This record gives sequence, C-alpha cells and structure tokens, in this order.
Amino acid sequence: MPIDPYVLLLLGTVGLAALLPARGTGADVASGASTGAIAFLFFLYGARLSTREAMDGVRHWRLHVTVLACTFVVFPLLGLASRALVPVFLTDPLYQGLLFLTLVPSTIQSSIAFTSIARGNVPAAICAGSFSSLVGIVVTPLLAAALLGSAGGGFSADSVVKIVLQLLVPFVAGQVLRRWIGGFVARHKKVLGLVDRGSILLVVYTAFSEGMVQGIWHQVSPVRLAGLLAVEAVLLAVMLLLTWYGAKGLGFGREDRIAIQFAGSKKSLAAGLPMASVLFGAHASLAVLPLMLFHQMQLMVCAVIAKRRSHDPAALPPEGSAASARTAVGRGSRSA
Repeated sequence: MPIDPYVLLLLGTVGLAALLPARGTGADVASGASTGAIAFLFFLYGARLSTREAMDGVRHWRLHVTVLACTFVVFPLLGLASRALVPVFLTDPLYQGLLFLTLVPSTIQSSIAFTSIARGNVPAAICAGSFSSLVGIVVTPLLAAALLGSAGGGFSADSVVKIVLQLLVPFVAGQVLRRWIGGFVARHKKVLGLVDRGSILLVVYTAFSEGMVQGIWHQVSPVRLAGLLAVEAVLLAVMLLLTWYGAKGLGFGREDRIAIQFAGSKKSLAAGLPMASVLFGAHASLAVLPLMLFHQMQLMVCAVIAKRRSHDPAALPPEGSAASARTAVGRGSRSA
C-alpha cells in the first residue's frame, strides 16, 4: 500500500509550523504569499483543464451525473449525518472539517491512474474528474456557505468577494488564456507541478501557523484523532461499496463501474487545501486535517482495490485471443 511522498512533505510542513510558526510581520508576509499562491494555483487549474476534452464526455452523461451525485449529494448527506457523532467521536471543529471534506470535488490524476490499473473506462474517468473539478469551483464554496454557515469563518459579503477573486477569477482567466498558454503549460508540466505543490505547502504552513499561534491544536487529543480516523474509514468504505454496487444497480458495465467507483469515492487534496484556506481563515488548520488524513487513506485502500480488480477474470483477455498472445509474448520477452 503506497505512502504518498507528498503527504510526508505535508506532515513535515505541519511539524515546521508547530516548531516555528510564522508570527507578527512574518505571518503577514506568509499570509500575503499564501493568497497569491492560491490565486496562481487556480489560474494553473484553469490553464490545464481542457474544456473541450471535458465536453466530449457529455455523450456519457449518465455516468457523469452519477459521479457528480456521489461527490456533491451523497457525500455531503453522509457528512451531515456524521453530526450525530459529536461529541462522542468528534469535536465540533473536527466535525466541521469532516463536513468540508465531503464537499470537495473529486480527484483527477489518481482516479485516472487507479481506473487504468483496474482496466476500467479511462476516458470516462478523465471526463468525470474534469467535470467534478469544474463544478467544484462553484459548488464547493456554495455548499460550504449553506451547510457550514458561521462555522466556516463567517460567510459575509467580504467572504464571497474573496472566493470570487481568489478562486473563480483566476480559474476563468486560465481557461480564457489556455488558447495561448496551453502549450507552454503542457511543455513545462513537471516544473509547474513543483510550483503547484510548493504553493500548497505554503498554504498549509500559513494555516497551521495561525492555528498554533491561536492555540487551536490544543483541541485535538490522540483519542479524538483516533475517532476521526475511524469515522473516515467508515465513510470511505460506505462510498466504495455504494459506488460499486449502486452503479451495478443502475445498469452500468464493469469498466464504467470501475470509473464511477474511483471517481465517485475520492476527494481532491489539491483543490480542497486552497479552498479551505479561503473559506475558513484562521481555522483552516483544523478544517484541512480530516482531508489530509482521508487523502492518504483513499490512496492506500484504492491501490489495493485497483490491483485486485486488475486480476478479475472479466478484466483479462480470453485465452487464445490476439491480446492474450501479445501478453504472453510480452511476458516472455521480459523473462528473457
């Protein structure tokens, strides 16, 4: 089961914020840099996301509606239901973070990777992830405003302006300029990927520094952390089962069910962390903790599921077929 190296970097950043939190002028500088980093992140998201590629998948609308319903309807309903676990398993701030987790859009890269490993419908996974990201830019802040209310830092007119300026405007600008800068972004994908991840680390450092300075982390005990992990494990298990058997009940084939399961059961760390920083302000450190833990959990569990799905009899080419012959030749050449 994989340990995402980036999660280790995130945890290291949290440790740095705990030992050396930004204070005074340093905090102001970090906050300003974090604001700029979030805007740049969403600009890159807009520049990278091929709207045409996403629109090409409209013909498979039933699959995409199913994924969107899992991401933005079923997940939030389960998040709201988890309110019953306060205060036995969760504190109120941890519950708010868990509820925010359920509002975040799905991933793109890992959904595609796991769908490919499991021999599922990869084009559908690409489109489903793209649709979820596009919808999430607007729907996640709206759902957060409706469901989290004042617990999300107070959704005033100023908060709405911040969301528009830091998230929507850069994203739209990236989409508009994609025609001219799309090639540059594609050619420098690795370098810009490092910029992406570095920006998110800065956002995490700023959020957790604020939490340390304000003493927010005294609210989290090892027992509460264990309770949060248990609740997230149940949440992930429910979504994995629901997306797999629910898709079967809706009449989808095996390859489509795989795409629905991986795209409909996961949440995007890359999209969620910057959004939480804008939506929660000083309380973002507790808000993103459930998302960071869920991210690693979903990677480990889905990696095992994808590997098992790849060995399903239905996923393997029939004996004597051309595909089977090519596989045998490939194995023989590798053995040689």
